[in-house]
Amino acid sequence: MKKVILFDLDGTLIDSTEAILESFHHSLQTHGFGHGVSDAMITSQIGHTLETMFEGVGVETEAIDAHVATYKLYYREISRQKTLLLPGAREAVHEASLFARLGIVTTKTGLYSRELMEHFELMHYFEVLIGREHVENPKPHPEPILKALEEMGNPNLSVWMIGDTRLDIEASNRAGIECVAITSGYDNMEQLLTLTDIIKPNALEAVKYIAQRG
Repeated sequence: MKKVILFDLDGTLIDSTEAILESFHHSLQTHGFGHGVSDAMITSQIGHTLETMFEGVGVETEAIDAHVATYKLYYREISRQKTLLLPGAREAVHEASLFARLGIVTTKTGLYSRELMEHFELMHYFEVLIGREHVENPKPHPEPILKALEEMGNPNLSVWMIGDTRLDIEASNRAGIECVAITSGYDNMEQLLTLTDIIKPNALEAVKYIAQRG
């Protein structure tokens, strides 16, 4: 094994948009705050922490923790039924495992992320999964990536991140690792191009690109 590949989840390996939107609206409605919050307002923030997302739609600071707690309870109930693997994701993970050690670095709750990947029968490919509860500073801070590498024994290997948002690119840059951005998720080409020119359509093509690198 000459490489390490760290995968983001939402928009990279999985499409949980329906589950996120339903859980978000459920939480807003439960707490009497939901009028005027559109799906677009929510999806534009996917990749950020839940706290940041609720703040971003106007929830007052003192109410954010309650909204997040309600979201998490509901999301856990529906996530497996309303989350899909993105096209080529299973193949991407399998192909990557043939030449690299693998990890997951996500801003989602790690516990629920692990349950999802076990549901899809992919978790055994990954040595480590770093979620929101495992770090103080989420992406774009480099801490989640550095935490993953620490748990993998700080391997002296070529390290790559595959992710769909500028948060993934910035975290990779700050952690001193390479990143392949992909357009299968929530940031578009124009947004990604502000930080990198290494952009592929999906995780499988990103893995193929990494495999060809020395």
